[in-house]
Amino acid sequence: MDQDKVLEKLESLGLKLPRVAPAVATYVPAVRTGSLLFISGQGPIEDGKYKYVGKVGGELTLEQGYDAAKHVMLNCLAVIKNELGSLDKVKRIVKLLAWVNSAPGFNRQPMVINGGSDLLVELFGERGRHARSAVAANELPFDIPVEIEMIVECE
Repeated sequence: MDQDKVLEKLESLGLKLPRVAPAVATYVPAVRTGSLLFISGQGPIEDGKYKYVGKVGGELTLEQGYDAAKHVMLNCLAVIKNELGSLDKVKRIVKLLAWVNSAPGFNRQPMVINGGSDLLVELFGERGRHARSAVAANELPFDIPVEIEMIVECE
C-alpha cells in the first residue's frame, strides 16, 4: 500500500496522530453509511489526559482555545484513519459542528474553531474546506474547552 500522503504532511508539520480515545459513554467513535463517515464528538485528549480544561475567555485565552481545537482535530483525524486505514481516502471534509465552552461574554467561537479548520485546509487543501457551525456552550463534558464532530465523504 502507498504511503499515506496526508499523514506525511501532518508529520512534516511536527504533528502526530494520537491513539483513538475510548468512548466515555454509550456510543462508537464513528459510523459509516455509504460514502459518509460520521465522527462522534471528540475532545482535546493527549496521552490519555485532557490537554486543556476550562472556559475560553475565562481560564483559557483565545490562543489556548485555538490550540485546543487543533488537538481536537488531531483526535478526529485519528478516528478517520482508524476507520478508513488511510487519510488519503478522505474525498472531502463536509461539515464540522463545534462547541466552545465559553465564559460569559466570550463571543469569538469561530476564531477558536479555526484551530481545527485551519489544520484541515493545510492538510487537505480545497477538499478540506467545509461547512461549519461554531457555537458557545456554557458547559462541556469534563470541563473540556472544545468538542468537535465531523461528517467526512470518503472513498
